[in-house]
Amino acid sequence: MADVFTVENLITLVVLTALETVLGFDNLLYISIEAKRVEPNAQVLTRRVGMVLAIALRIILLFVVLQLIAGLQSPWFSFDFSVASGTFNGHSLIVLGGGIFLIRTAVRETRHLLTVEDVQNKSAKRKHRSFAMALFWILVMNIVFSFDTVLSSIALTRNFAVMALAIVISGFFMAWLSDYIARFLEKNRLYEVLGLFVLLLVGAMLMAEGGHIAQLKFFGYTVEPMAKSTFYFILVALVAVDVLQGKYQKKLNKT
Repeated sequence: MADVFTVENLITLVVLTALETVLGFDNLLYISIEAKRVEPNAQVLTRRVGMVLAIALRIILLFVVLQLIAGLQSPWFSFDFSVASGTFNGHSLIVLGGGIFLIRTAVRETRHLLTVEDVQNKSAKRKHRSFAMALFWILVMNIVFSFDTVLSSIALTRNFAVMALAIVISGFFMAWLSDYIARFLEKNRLYEVLGLFVLLLVGAMLMAEGGHIAQLKFFGYTVEPMAKSTFYFILVALVAVDVLQGKYQKKLNKT
């Protein structure tokens, strides 16, 4: 543990903590949305247990990936048809599966928002998900969200103590943020739609990344991943447009 406190490892720790926090935002958003589907008196507990699971799972996954990284990156199966081809490994299947699930979740929740008659009391009429089932899906999606952050950590250092400490620090920071995000979404119901579209965007990004890892080609065109810089630019643009539109709507309502 003493080698963590070298200058090089401390700098790496700061960079990794920032990286884990930024890359973990989509995980935090999913936990907040999933927690809203349980009984109101269990939502805070769901968020907090979900964040603890996220921290624990990332450390476990870090250890597993360090041991099995070759097996996850080596090809599992491939296909080559006239219109499409690809070579899949464990990493690509995990990322693709997570992308499909997120897109399905975002579309289903958006459809529910559009079809419910009483928006203000929709939570009272909707069948709540059980605490155990919510934690199960949070755990499943943690695997998807954690995979890329773990691989990013390994790219920067192979010191397990540094990587684990960065995960713990960023995890507690996100746990602190989770209650603020939940309260913000509760007070600003219009941003629920924005949150779901961000989730849809994350799903699309995961699909593109998984397709790139699997070397998918359609009609000779390779599937290219979405750059993280592009993703964050779109995210900032979405938030800015939503905020400005909300303020403009308030001015219109006063006239």
